Amino acid sequence: MNNNTNSRKNAARTERLQQRADAGFVATHFPEVESIAIHMTYNQKGIAKSLPRVVNFFPGSYALFKVDCLSKGCVDGGFDLNHTITTMIKNRKKAAKGE
Repeated sequence: MNNNTNSRKNAARTERLQQRADAGFVATHFPEVESIAIHMTYNQKGIAKSLPRVVNFFPGSYALFKVDCLSKGCVDGGFDLNHTITTMIKNRKKAAKGE
């Protein structure tokens, strides 16, 4: 890995830590929510097997609903589910599906 890639990863990590601190906690923003579970299935090109993943959020979790990609070389990728989760909570939806 070269210095440029390391630098980008470190910058992304620093930004992510700041975003978490700025987001606050689930209990602060959504006191009525006991837990949030995100069930995902990764399908990657060239790989026949799907990879399931579950990400859980609790009242003491940061209210930052971003899920990193699982690829080793991924730097600024992933899934930003902040809008989706916030909308679901406001509309009192317990489940949703998407791609």
